[in-house]
Amino acid sequence: MDNNQPTTIHLTDAQRIDWLRLIRSDHVGPRTFRSLINRCGSARAALEQLPELARRGGAAGPGRICSEQDAQREFAASRKIGVRLVAPGEAGYPPRLAGIDDAPPLLGMRGNTTALMQPMIAIVGSRNASGAGLRFAEKLAYDLGDAGFVVASGLARGIDQAAHRASIHSGTLAVLAGGHDRIYPPEHEDLLYALLEHGGAISEMPLGHVPRARDFPRRNRLISGVSLGVVVIEAAHRSGSLITARIAAEQGREVFAVPGSPLDPRAAGTNDLIKQGAALVTEAADVINAVTPIMERPIELPSREPDEITTFDDPDHGDRARIIALLGPSPVGIDDLIRLSATSAAIVRTVLLELELAGRLERHGGGLVSMI
Repeated sequence: MDNNQPTTIHLTDAQRIDWLRLIRSDHVGPRTFRSLINRCGSARAALEQLPELARRGGAAGPGRICSEQDAQREFAASRKIGVRLVAPGEAGYPPRLAGIDDAPPLLGMRGNTTALMQPMIAIVGSRNASGAGLRFAEKLAYDLGDAGFVVASGLARGIDQAAHRASIHSGTLAVLAGGHDRIYPPEHEDLLYALLEHGGAISEMPLGHVPRARDFPRRNRLISGVSLGVVVIEAAHRSGSLITARIAAEQGREVFAVPGSPLDPRAAGTNDLIKQGAALVTEAADVINAVTPIMERPIELPSREPDEITTFDDPDHGDRARIIALLGPSPVGIDDLIRLSATSAAIVRTVLLELELAGRLERHGGGLVSMI
């Protein structure tokens, strides 16, 4: 199966500490991390430039930069509980996740590394699932596992836990919203430990991080990101599973939905997905037949420590003012900013990076940005 699984880098321990310091510093998310690496050439050089870039973006004061001591402590505590901090392109980092534009620069992972490199299908759905929904999730997960796929899900109540339990022996991946030592819900801690022998668990959050409501949509992009496709089983309107389906479509993943009774509100979201073009699923073969051609394509991973530094020109006062004037609370495309500001892409990239490090800019999917 999925034989095209490249590795592109191997970090030294010193580089890993630098990467950990950078991603744990204020206002540095995955996209900002990559911009900084592209601008500065390395995480260590980026750490040195953070204060000046944030000042130019209008920061009220110096943002917190993760200290080397804090990074060393997290690194040691992670290793103590069997968690490895792995970069995109290193062995064990799920190869399809490494290809998304906001892949975690360091992914905390534990369990069976071999399983995490296998082709994955995500199964998500209602926490308040029906008996029929739970039974179908179990059968689908079991059959996909029997066919050689690892089943990915979010360790939540309902459909998630049913899919995990049915695929424990073939391999299943739990994608966590909190730190590895803050399992949610707490009653699934036994399930987590049971699945580690043949599968694994991943999180981008630091140890000790208790998941909050806003962490779950962020977690959902990892569920879809590791996978060839996402199967939604029972999702009401405004369900978090529909967020996962939307993100999956944005990432170019296959979206599948299991039909349900029009009288059951738990099926309203999945039925709508089918109306919108999601592939209808009644058995594992529907999923396998759709993703088999995708598995034959090579996976190409971007480099995170570039040989050549991307151009980021320093803007003057007029450039910065024009670009900021075009920004507001409504998301706007970066290509539109370049065109409307009549400045170069390098200038726009620099201004956006400065604003983000100052805590004034939010990045959205699809190359959209807005002011906070």
